[in-house]
Amino acid sequence: MRHEDIWRAIDTMAAEHGLSPSGLARKAGLDPTSFNLSKRRTGDGRGRWPSTESLAKVFLATGAKLEDFTALVMGARAMPEARPKGRNKIPLIGIAQAGTEGFFDDGGYPAGAGWDEVELPGTADANAYALSISGDSMEPVYREGDSIIVSPAAPVRVGDRVVARTARGAVMAKLLSRRTASRIELTSLNSAYPDLRFAAQEILWMHRIIWASQ
Repeated sequence: MRHEDIWRAIDTMAAEHGLSPSGLARKAGLDPTSFNLSKRRTGDGRGRWPSTESLAKVFLATGAKLEDFTALVMGARAMPEARPKGRNKIPLIGIAQAGTEGFFDDGGYPAGAGWDEVELPGTADANAYALSISGDSMEPVYREGDSIIVSPAAPVRVGDRVVARTARGAVMAKLLSRRTASRIELTSLNSAYPDLRFAAQEILWMHRIIWASQ
């Protein structure tokens, strides 16, 4: 069992109840910052576990069962309960805008004004959003004018196409080629652009691309 598996399960549970991690903490009667990214590591960069008391309060507030949460920790992509109907209107901004301040909260969830909307196939992730592709850095997989749906709730594994944001504010669509406790390697979709390597703490968040209009 790894720290990131536990936190990913918490993020997925929050999204399936239409909440951000902060919203889930509030619903459970916890400090709103209990599940923030800053609480997931110690000052020296080591992983931190959520308390069993916090998890117990989340289960009570949401009606989730321990076995459902365990399934998420072990790699299930969603909880088995009946899910809300998918949304067809997804918040949309250009990928070039995504690197500027004000469009995402500290957990990487859509926030603030300035988002447009786009009609796309429904998704049960209440925090899903769409990005409009510009430029050629993602060809031939994604071309200028394509829209991609990104799901903060979807578990991210090596081999997935992802949108990642760095601590310096850069937002990019890449292939997650390697991930360890200390390093993240992202492969460029366009071979004309270099592959990138980061220390784990340099990546603020990373969300899986689940659909694209092409």
